[in-house]
Amino acid sequence: MAEEPIQAAPETPANPTWARVQLARHPKRPHALDYINRIFTGFSELHGDRFFGDDAAIVGGFALLDSKPVMVIGQEKGRDTKQKLHRNFGMPKPEGYRKAMRLMRMADKFHRPIVTFLDTVGAYPGIDAEERGQAEAVARNLREMARLAVPVISVVIGEGGSGGALALGVGNRVLMLENSIYSVISPESCAAIIWRDSTKAELAAAALKLTAEALLKLGLIDTVVGEPAGGAHEDADAAARLLNESLLHALEGLSKLSPDELVEQRYVKFRQMGNFFA
Repeated sequence: MAEEPIQAAPETPANPTWARVQLARHPKRPHALDYINRIFTGFSELHGDRFFGDDAAIVGGFALLDSKPVMVIGQEKGRDTKQKLHRNFGMPKPEGYRKAMRLMRMADKFHRPIVTFLDTVGAYPGIDAEERGQAEAVARNLREMARLAVPVISVVIGEGGSGGALALGVGNRVLMLENSIYSVISPESCAAIIWRDSTKAELAAAALKLTAEALLKLGLIDTVVGEPAGGAHEDADAAARLLNESLLHALEGLSKLSPDELVEQRYVKFRQMGNFFA
């Protein structure tokens, strides 16, 4: 018996999920450094993984969040062509993830809360990254972030793509901007695998449940952070103010937990994900 044909995805803009994907990828959308410069003060960037080199796709350092010392780490895509090449279009290599973990361990040592900004299509898939242990670097970050004894707040500010984003996303609180996306795979790649046709990306996007509202209902994130009308790119200052309020609220709640309670809360949080499949 012939299989029933899969219905085509609705045309944009009738597909609200695909509209969110386009907003998350908007070329003028604020990136990690845009938020760091607007929300934090005294940012002192730290470089290098102490093994291979410095990956500009990940930026991080000590800063002050409303006079509170924190470690802030973000995935940075760059704005113009020169910056994008320098930042490798926001796709970190192993040295980027190892740099991030070095900074997280430093924050843990000095009892500083950690804030991470997720904005990448995924970890860099090039042969040089594979030769230097891309999968191992991502896996190690997942394990070590689960063990940190300080508050960890992760924020999806644009595209949260696959393990490349999750490697900075094992937080006690996971926040998502209203028009950001977070998924195990991009809609184009999903469509290419499922239907062998990347043009069905709109259909895949709807099936992936990658919007902030959908993920909040599934219990995979904790908070949806509002954006200015039209998207964060319309008013970066207003977007930063809204995010700043959410960060302070999350940090206030986590500051009441002991180190052991922070580790346990983070462990239970991620162990419960997916339990609706049981």
